[in-house]
Amino acid sequence: MDDVDAINLMLAVLRIAVGAMIIAHGYNHIFGGGRIEGTAGWFASMGLRPGIVHAWMASVTELGAGVLLILGLLTPLGAAGVVGVMVVAWITAHRTNGFFIFKPGQGWEYVMIVTVVGLTIATIGPGDWSLDNALDLTEDLTGTTGLVLGLLGVVGAAGLLAAFWRPGRTD
Repeated sequence: MDDVDAINLMLAVLRIAVGAMIIAHGYNHIFGGGRIEGTAGWFASMGLRPGIVHAWMASVTELGAGVLLILGLLTPLGAAGVVGVMVVAWITAHRTNGFFIFKPGQGWEYVMIVTVVGLTIATIGPGDWSLDNALDLTEDLTGTTGLVLGLLGVVGAAGLLAAFWRPGRTD
């Protein structure tokens, strides 16, 4: 295996691993434990109102972003979805709990790393073993363009939080 094949293999492994992980999150939000209603209650308890809307938005974003990453299709947009949900989780659920994930309330190390990985995938691109490459989109969606598209996740998270996050509200 030459260096190019090794890089393409590991980009595919990274995309697929992150995509599968984020799909699992979305699936669990809808079908796990308390189902979508439980997720909605949890989101509302953190100040994301209305909770049911945010539960569905996060879950659908996670499912869609995961599929895009696994396929390597419109990769920076899939990565932006990951970045967006992780930034919202970082701010709403983890920021006050310290760095380490094993601390009470779970710290922010995990969401920080997944955010950075999302931005990295958006910037570097999906590699040759992707639908973006097969459709000749890779050159247009990598580098600075990919980074900018990946940062849309941060912008989307900031907009969502500014419009809908009301921590401490009890209604």
